[in-house]
Amino acid sequence: MTSLPATSSASRNTRPQVNLTVLRTEQLSPHMVRIIAGGPGFAGYANNGFVDRYVKIVFPQPGVEYELPLDLWAIRETMPREQWPYTRTYTVRWVDEAAQELAIDFVVHGDEGLAGPWALAAQPGDTLVFTGPGGAYNPAPDADWYLFAGDDAALPAIAAAIESLPADAKGLAFLEVDSDADILDIAAPEGVELRWLLRSGVPAGSSSILLDALGEAEWLPGRVDVFAHGERGYMKGLRDIFFKQRGLERSQVSLSGYWAQGRVEDDFQAEKKLPIGQI
Repeated sequence: MTSLPATSSASRNTRPQVNLTVLRTEQLSPHMVRIIAGGPGFAGYANNGFVDRYVKIVFPQPGVEYELPLDLWAIRETMPREQWPYTRTYTVRWVDEAAQELAIDFVVHGDEGLAGPWALAAQPGDTLVFTGPGGAYNPAPDADWYLFAGDDAALPAIAAAIESLPADAKGLAFLEVDSDADILDIAAPEGVELRWLLRSGVPAGSSSILLDALGEAEWLPGRVDVFAHGERGYMKGLRDIFFKQRGLERSQVSLSGYWAQGRVEDDFQAEKKLPIGQI
């Protein structure tokens, strides 16, 4: 891995570190693993009120010695950047404060990437270190209906948002995955239709099915609230559909690139400050 660990404007005060213990794992689909974590460190987790709450998971670099217990903010203050641990951004799928545990879902493609292989190999007793959570989205309570769109990486956030809706909510969700085996159970209100779009072996970020489906869809009547997250190129295409084709107001749309094809997250985060990374 040649990319430098990503920098951040966050601090110990704005993004406190949380040290949890892996309690159990669940294989949700061929390409999705759920890690349920808790333990004594859960007392340091401060939940927020957003449905897209996300954390930055800390992965120590192999071959670099760190003082234990790991303290990300101390490391960033005392060690050169090339030795910082890597961080990867993931949505908290659900939080059970009574049981003092939370779940994070990981997209897994074999040994590709950093976080996926870790999640696939995780065992009860392993340590899960992250900072956060952050977040920015809640479904607009005054919307007439809701529109969700995204790929595998956005599934946890979209599912959490859908499951937060009132029972009488109406909406459409366009969810891109690889195959039927990757379709997940989402407790959607009866009036929210889930449309699963199958890539059928085409690499994530390379298909047009999500854009085609949104471009051709017949929308429900009334004011819509949109949550569309996923691969950066997809999101740029959806931006044109939402704002140019449909004439939506900016306040109606939560639109964000979670990742970019061919980029590790450190490069992806750095590019957000450049024209190529703007959505």
